[in-house]
Amino acid sequence: MAFQLLINLAIGLIWMFLSESYTFVSFLVGFVIGIFLLLLLNRFIPDKFYFHYVIAIWRLILLFIKELLIANIDVLKMVYKPKMDMQPGIIAIPTELKSNWEITLLANLITLTPGTLSVDVSADNRFIYIHAMDVPDIDETINQIKDTFEKAIKDVTR
Repeated sequence: MAFQLLINLAIGLIWMFLSESYTFVSFLVGFVIGIFLLLLLNRFIPDKFYFHYVIAIWRLILLFIKELLIANIDVLKMVYKPKMDMQPGIIAIPTELKSNWEITLLANLITLTPGTLSVDVSADNRFIYIHAMDVPDIDETINQIKDTFEKAIKDVTR
């Protein structure tokens, strides 16, 4: 990915110098041309097209913002209910993530979402223990985290 980005930056700079217009717009035109050239010549480059990772990162950011807004509304509803009928609990979420970076990112995304808190990671990195404010269905909560955050993190890193 980094190699492709460097090639794309070089194409943008070369375009800017060859067009003899040393502006950001000229560089941007060259950068867009570089994207299309790299896409066209993708089969000769050993890794996936790097723009796939850029799109995956934006999807992860947008997913986090969406989950953050939904969780804030849910916590607000719980706080303003006249009767507290929450079912708090600590859940062990099995994870398929392997690297420390991926596991740390998942734990931080869970902690930053209101109503949940990452408590611990197992010694073998196979489980993340979280505390949730309201856990009516444990399997549904586990599947929701695995289908949203864990899947998005896999798209970014693999």
